[in-house]
Amino acid sequence: MAKSKIINVKGTSVTLVSNGTSDYISLTDIAKSRNSSEPFAVINNWMRSRSTIEFIGLWEKLCNPDFKPLEFERFKNEAGSNYFVLSPQRWISETNAVGIISKSGRYGGTFAHKDIAFEFASWISSEFKLYLIVEFQRLKDDENDRLKLEWSFQRTLAKVNYHIHTDAIKHNLIPVVLDKSKINFVYANEADLLNVALFGMTAKQWRAENLDTEGNIRDAATIEQLVVLSNLESVNAVFIHQGQTQPERLLQLNAIAITQMKALVNSKQIKNLK
Repeated sequence: MAKSKIINVKGTSVTLVSNGTSDYISLTDIAKSRNSSEPFAVINNWMRSRSTIEFIGLWEKLCNPDFKPLEFERFKNEAGSNYFVLSPQRWISETNAVGIISKSGRYGGTFAHKDIAFEFASWISSEFKLYLIVEFQRLKDDENDRLKLEWSFQRTLAKVNYHIHTDAIKHNLIPVVLDKSKINFVYANEADLLNVALFGMTAKQWRAENLDTEGNIRDAATIEQLVVLSNLESVNAVFIHQGQTQPERLLQLNAIAITQMKALVNSKQIKNLK
């Protein structure tokens, strides 16, 4: 899982982790709000309930194609009896569950998908659940705002010198009396010149190698690459005005890209933007 984050819920520190697609919340931390000395006993007691097993079993049926329904039915039938005990580890190992995760070690504990964690928090306290949802949503809103800002910055930076670049092409490369399709082809050709100089491939080649990735080659670029790309657009415009051929310009642009990338990857200022 990715690096953890912590939110404060009514004075209790609750850890969140992500597997890249889903958020998991620490049941251990939530349980500490009820019993700080024996949180695992609180979790095990919650899992003994038939209603709990029905809920987490339904979640697995909906979200986990590898879930074992027969073992789930056995647990559901045994739930409520005096002898029945169910731990997260046993639930995971016997049903192949993925909604609950048990991690050992110093920074371990029991984590659950947010849907299940909210249900557990409701069992602890309706008030605690409400505060947990509010703080969780606040964290996600902050993350979304940061991602939107970063995306806006990247796209703006890539376009900052675009009009200089296209004007140079228009006045120095496009012959007279060309139809629109040929004009567009010249623009695309120059854009790919920069792509090759910086990324080592054209936009079409990148797409062929990244069929499952949204956006284009420049959407996937790093901040460092976008800084260099913006600089290359300005430099290429100067080269075009000087009458240099594409092969000449490509050779120089590639050398510039290499030099600037080497400088930027170690730049503290760039790192602070991430």
